[in-house]
Amino acid sequence: MTERHLAFERLHNFRDLGGYRTADGRAVRWRLLYRSDSLGKLAGEDLGRFRALGVRTVIDLRYPWEIERSGRVPDLPGLGYHNLSIEHRPYDQAALGPEIETVSFLAGKFAEVAQDGTAELAEVIRTIAAADAPLAFHCAAGKDRTGIVAALVLGLLGVDEDQIAADFALTGLATDRFVADWHARNPGRTLGWPGYGTAPAELIRRFLADLGKEYGSPAAYVRDRLGVDAPTVDALRSRLLAP
Repeated sequence: MTERHLAFERLHNFRDLGGYRTADGRAVRWRLLYRSDSLGKLAGEDLGRFRALGVRTVIDLRYPWEIERSGRVPDLPGLGYHNLSIEHRPYDQAALGPEIETVSFLAGKFAEVAQDGTAELAEVIRTIAAADAPLAFHCAAGKDRTGIVAALVLGLLGVDEDQIAADFALTGLATDRFVADWHARNPGRTLGWPGYGTAPAELIRRFLADLGKEYGSPAAYVRDRLGVDAPTVDALRSRLLAP
């Protein structure tokens, strides 16, 4: 069985999106589409592991100021790099208090991304559809912004909501490492929000349901709000689905 979680020393959340079954009985191809936490952390042996995957395109979903502060993927030969910041209203999860309910709060933030980031989200989907080699997309933790893109792409491929939600929730396996990293970066501070670094399946279900209420379905949102045309979706499916 092909491994979904790929082990790195510095990356906590690098995953292959292959293997998910579609409604028409096909499956997402392995080793073509990856989601991750920040590839700016790549160094040493991790960099060799990444290069061995043959990734030729990286989509960085972070704000430019995040990249300036924390770094971007190393400039490797033949690697195309796209910074497409899909979120436009920054906030600090670590600064939230324990009274903030995780799913409701983050569902609101996801809705903001769906509203604000239409140009960038459309370009993300077009870039994935046009890639002719393995591609990786990421944000800081590979959780929220990355989770939105993964949900939209998997939905366009015909993967059902249960599998999309299960994929989103896999980030929970890295929560303890995210929390430990935060404490290492912020000695003496207290992390007060229980939702920090978590990825409840109900959150992505809420996001997809909200798109359904507003646009009829997530696919209709991609078509009508993002303006991604049918040939692009066909190209996405042709590239990423096994016969």
